[in-house]
Amino acid sequence: MSAPLDRPPIPPPPSCLAPWREAVVELPGLAPVPARLYGERRCGQAAPLVVHFHGGAFTAGGLDCGVKFASVLAGAGAVVASIAYPLAPAHPFPQAIEVGYGVLQWAWRQRTRLAGAGAPVFLAGEEAGGNLAAATALIARDRAHPPLAGQILVSPMLDPCVGMASVRAGACADAQDKWAAGWRQYLRCPRDASHPYAVPGASLRLAGIAPTLVLTSRDDPLRDEACAFAERLRQAGVAVEAEVLAPATGWPGSLLASEPMECGCAAAVREQLRGFFAACAPQAA
Repeated sequence: MSAPLDRPPIPPPPSCLAPWREAVVELPGLAPVPARLYGERRCGQAAPLVVHFHGGAFTAGGLDCGVKFASVLAGAGAVVASIAYPLAPAHPFPQAIEVGYGVLQWAWRQRTRLAGAGAPVFLAGEEAGGNLAAATALIARDRAHPPLAGQILVSPMLDPCVGMASVRAGACADAQDKWAAGWRQYLRCPRDASHPYAVPGASLRLAGIAPTLVLTSRDDPLRDEACAFAERLRQAGVAVEAEVLAPATGWPGSLLASEPMECGCAAAVREQLRGFFAACAPQAA
């Protein structure tokens, strides 16, 4: 697998968003994966290296859609590889996670060059990207490689029934329809809904997953499924930090919007991320 084809940094217009470098990750037997690299390797020290999945209900979005949370991760000190995974319905389950796991393996091999010797490797994602990050973490556990330092799930989309109380109470009909349609197009058949890599929130075996940070908010329609997954991980013996942010965030929609505006809770989230990275780094080593 070749290294990415790095290009000169392209600074986005607003100062609140991190500059990035366009890249292409070559994976054996798969189409090249467009990516953006945020953050810089620092001389003499290793930074967290994060493989990041954007949101978009499995069917939409791209690298522009992931710029807000990727910038928050970079602002917390990480080097971030945000990837444009293949979208449903043209590329249903399991194609996105096959690409995601391939990029994770690539990141592990390239970690010294990208983030420094001994760099701990993480997964992260918001909305549908949170689902893909959780699924990729399950694959890494099951295949015993590569070693993951942790995973970061932000307003993860985990319930194909789209029926939890927070969704019914907080989401407008358009959002519910988008998520329901996304699930229908991502899953090839009803049987996929019982596959732990397609619906990690329903997995019957969660022990041994990397330490997990789950972030949601009081006004997040996906809050209940995020909190339920965090509790199931905790019961399985996984080290879990779960935070329900009090201020109105507009998540997950505000994370996916293309307007160049930082989330009002970004400073608090960066601090949470710094603490999580610091806590997980010794385990990675």
